[in-house]
Amino acid sequence: MSPKAMSRSLSTLVPGSKHETDQAKKLVALGYPAVAPVLSEIFEWVEDANWPVAKVFLPFLARIGAPLVPHVRYVLQSQDEQWKKVVLECIVSESGALAHGISVDLLRLIDTPTDAERAEGLDATADGLFQRYCNNGHHS
Repeated sequence: MSPKAMSRSLSTLVPGSKHETDQAKKLVALGYPAVAPVLSEIFEWVEDANWPVAKVFLPFLARIGAPLVPHVRYVLQSQDEQWKKVVLECIVSESGALAHGISVDLLRLIDTPTDAERAEGLDATADGLFQRYCNNGHHS
């Protein structure tokens, strides 16, 4: 199958609603890197950890690790604090390689969080992740 056709068939598996867990399970069954072309769409479905499809996607994403750096960065640069919290607590927390890959972003959250990020506790979450995975004694 050509990459374009593959990408098209993957798109048909991306859930259309937060209740389409069968679709989500089919994507997860394909594994990574097969689902790489639709990772940004998958990330859209973990915005709320309580959504049924998020419960399928979060453990899967948590196992991928470092290849998710650009997607995690995209979320962390958004204005959606809840989404950031889900991604940090449910995905980044499971991968030292991913935490290392976004260490600059974690430091930004620790050192200069926005008021909204602070209100959501993202500075503390980022600090915990940084201490756990990235701290080599150079950051106070």
